[in-house]
Formats: sequence, structure tokens, C-alpha cells
Amino acid sequence: MPSHFLSNSSSIPTSNPSDSAIAAGSGSDSQNDALSLTSSFSSSSASRLSEMWSYMWIPFLISLSKELSLAKAQSEIFLPTELERDSSSRCSPPESRLNYQPVIGILSHPGDGASGRLSNASTASYIAASYVKFVESAGARVIPLIYNEPTDILFQKLDLVNGVLFTGGWCKSGLYYEVVERIFKKILERNDAGDHFPLYAICLGFELISMIITKDRRILERFNAADMASTLQFTKDFNLEGTVFQRFPPDLLKKLSTDCLAMQKHRYGISPEKFQKNQYLSRFFQVLTTCKDEDDKDYVSTLQAHNYPVTAFQWHPEKNSFEWGYPTIPHTEDAIQVTQHVANFLVSEARKSLNRPSPQKVLDNLIYNYSPTYCGKAGRGYDEVYIFTRSSL
Repeated sequence: MPSHFLSNSSSIPTSNPSDSAIAAGSGSDSQNDALSLTSSFSSSSASRLSEMWSYMWIPFLISLSKELSLAKAQSEIFLPTELERDSSSRCSPPESRLNYQPVIGILSHPGDGASGRLSNASTASYIAASYVKFVESAGARVIPLIYNEPTDILFQKLDLVNGVLFTGGWCKSGLYYEVVERIFKKILERNDAGDHFPLYAICLGFELISMIITKDRRILERFNAADMASTLQFTKDFNLEGTVFQRFPPDLLKKLSTDCLAMQKHRYGISPEKFQKNQYLSRFFQVLTTCKDEDDKDYVSTLQAHNYPVTAFQWHPEKNSFEWGYPTIPHTEDAIQVTQHVANFLVSEARKSLNRPSPQKVLDNLIYNYSPTYCGKAGRGYDEVYIFTRSSL
């Protein structure tokens, strides 16, 4: 096609000598008109030719660009035979020593979680759904350890889990205290026997195991931290390794000490001075963080056992992501990251457990066999609870 246009543009007829003689006889005006017409025609043809070439190059360049892109994409696709030769492209197998289907046992608490507004049964107990979601968010499942079940059934369930969580609440005496004490001793025994069996003790759980370790039910002191968010102040000799904070990004660790990312919901605690003076506590635990209450009084807020995978929180890591009943609960992106990292550590510890129970027994006892109850309107503090009564069991 281009050669056709080029040949036409060069075939414009030129005048020979006889034509010149005729043209000379016709007068100078006619000659000027002919020259002007020839010049105009040549200029117009050249312009159209240039424009035509411009349009023809556009689709050619687009086509070339597509072909180059396709060739690049194809060069990045590996054939199966090539993958076999390239070991770096293979997925590494999971560590055989770890349990990738961990189960956490959560101990139920007396009542219905809403001060009797949901169930009047005197034997009722509950688990706030926020604790269940907290565990699930990190990749584990939950078996409820119903505190007032027959003892043999309760401890059969304990044999099905890879870690335990003691929740917040109010009860510090009676059957509930006795069950917490027995489970805590069982957890220590399992670790002493060689199993890596973690415990998270949150709020009331913190208080109960402090009472159990010290054998002093009056070890707790009064603090004004019933509804507030606070910072966490790390101790001077704090060592990240092996603690709940070991995988926190440095910027988030810094924000924990400057921003109010930890929800406080308690009236009791232990001061740093009392902790240091008590040989039972100081031998069992190291202090990771402290906090100040609304009266500017210091209390111990995070503890890590020296020789056991036991972590105690006098704050609520689960609430940031999963509770909405109080406007003081922090819900910022940083606060949500705190919840997630704390949950991740518990489940990462539970994966180290050697316990491999019967899959069918696990399925028969999972909390999925129960339905949560919405209590955001009827109660206060919790959005959802799992309620366990004689009939539900």
C-alpha cells in the first residue's frame, strides 16, 4: 500500500519542448496558472501522504506493544518440569512437631453474663463470645470447660485441649474458685510432664491465680480502673524474648506506652511494691508491664511465668475487637492489632502442645454445639454470651 501512494506521487506529467511552444503561444497568464496548479497539487499530496503514514503507524505500535507484553508474561510462567528443577519455588512442608489444629479450653463463669436478665437458672454459667472470637481469630477452636459439670466430664474435656483461658468476671470463692485451682495445678503438672500447655489468665483469671499461688485470698488491693483505657508501661529489665510481646512490631510496642490501647475493667489488682515483697509471686512471675488507675496509682498489668507458658493480664486484650458495650473500649486500628497479636501468641503456644486427642471427641465437644445469645440490649458489658444450663447440657 505505501508503494502505491509513493508511485502515484512521482508520476505527475512534465512538459516537453513542443508543449512549451504551445504554452508560450497561449500567453504568460496561462503558464502561471499551470505552474500554480502543479505546485498546489504537489503540496496537497505530500500533506495527505504524511497524515496517512501517521495513522498507519498507530495500530502497528499498539500491536507491537501487545506482543512484547505477552512475550514478557510468558517468560515469567514456569512449566511443571521447570518448577521441579527449581527447589526455591516449592512450598515448604509444615513443621511436623507442631499441631495445626489447636483447641483452647475456656472456663465458664457463674451466671448468665447479664446479671440474671437472660436466665434465672441458679446453675447457669456463661462464656462471653468475645473470648471465643478472640481464640478463633488466631486460628484455634474452642471447647467450653463448664465449671459446674461433673468433675469427671470436666477433666475429660481438659484432656481434649492444647491450652486454657481463664476469663474475666467477679466470682472469687466457692466451687468456681476450687475448679480454677484444680485446673491451674493440672496445667502445671502437664508442663512438668513435658507437654507445652499454655494458660492465659485475664482480669479475674489474673486475680485468682495470684490468690492461688500466694495462698492468700487477701493479696489483692483496691484500684480505680473499672472503665478506662490506658497505656502499658514496660519494666526497665523487660525482655521481649518468649513473651506475649515478642512479635509486636516496634512501632506498636512504642504506641502501647504512649497511646491508650489497653482496656481496663477491674477494681482489684496488685501494686508493684506488694508484688516484689511477695516471694511466691516474684518467684513464679516476672512483671512485664504496669499501669496507672484513674487515681494515678500503679498496679501490675501483665505477668509472665518464669518457667511455664503462663501469661496473666490485668487488662482485656479481647475487648478491642469484639466488645462494643462501653464507649471507652479502644477500637482504633492500633488497638485491633494489639488484640490480634495477643491472640496469635496464645495459639502459637498451643500449637507446641503434644496433645493429639481423638478428632471425633473434639467435634462432639466444640463450642459450635451451642448457640450464642445476643445480650447487648438486655445486659451490659457483653455483646454476646454462650449460656450453659442443665437443659443445654
